[in-house]
Amino acid sequence: MPGSRPDVPEADVRKIAVYRANAIGDYIFALPALDALRAAYPDAEIVLLGAAWHARFLTGRPGPVDRVIELPADPDALRAEGFDLGIQLHGGGATSNPVVAGLGARITAGLRAEGAPPLDRWIRYVYYQPEVFRYLEVVGLVGAPPVGYRPMLALTDDDRKEAAAVVPRQARPMVALHPGATDARRRWPADRFSAVGDALSADILITGTGSERALVEQVARDMRRPARTLVDELSLGGLAALYERCAVVISNDTGPVHLAEAVGTATIGLYWVGNMINGAPVDRRRHRPMISWTIHCPECGQDCTRDIYPARAGGGRPGCGHSVSFVADIATVEVVEAARELLGDR
Repeated sequence: MPGSRPDVPEADVRKIAVYRANAIGDYIFALPALDALRAAYPDAEIVLLGAAWHARFLTGRPGPVDRVIELPADPDALRAEGFDLGIQLHGGGATSNPVVAGLGARITAGLRAEGAPPLDRWIRYVYYQPEVFRYLEVVGLVGAPPVGYRPMLALTDDDRKEAAAVVPRQARPMVALHPGATDARRRWPADRFSAVGDALSADILITGTGSERALVEQVARDMRRPARTLVDELSLGGLAALYERCAVVISNDTGPVHLAEAVGTATIGLYWVGNMINGAPVDRRRHRPMISWTIHCPECGQDCTRDIYPARAGGGRPGCGHSVSFVADIATVEVVEAARELLGDR
């Protein structure tokens, strides 16, 4: 591809900027690429050009990122940093490539969708590709070969103490259900989560954020036996530490399922088929992604295999605009069987 180079680190690299200013699941997808950069450039400072939550979560946390600069930031201040490498791991590049090009780095590299401006080295952005491998390809352009493909997130003692204070250790295994997702199309029906919780021999936790409180309470209310609800009671680090203690996390395709994967917990993710390609874990030793094969909008019938995320795909026709679930055809019995298998109940 244009600008490709052998997997040989560049000389005299002291400071690397990585543009990745989105949500927790997106950050986790990029962790193997960040680990590859750290391995290839052990003495360089890796600076994440990120969001406010990155600064709160990553400051002082072990991992490949040394420092976070919250975007938007003053372009002159960014150029004054004197970056040697500028890496774009943010998407198709229509808006992010100009930011990275403006850093004044010796070498820039990243993704490029059709119509996006190029960087010094780039690979074509093709939407249906596993996110983890997409970003590993990018850092390979600057001599950072893969050191692994599984995202791994470091926890701290404070994370674990916080989780233990809110949810003391249980005698029985814990299973966490996460019924929310920002995008309603990714939400499995709430009554299915309730049915799964009732079917398992485990202590059930139901997690969510403030905007998901009613949904979390609905799942708990519809269960026949008690479940613990947790809405905004833990920081992101505390939630990750709680998931680490769970036997299984069952979640829509949203940040928490990727968070659980990154701390080594078994997961059952509920994926629309397109998102399965992009975001599901690739191994099955501890993960059981469930696939919805819905490709036409259940409300209007439009084929959404190309249109469901047109902006992220770098263009295309507008989506149909409906918010009906695209994962409702995943059968409850399949999720229960997968959970029992992971729990060792079969």
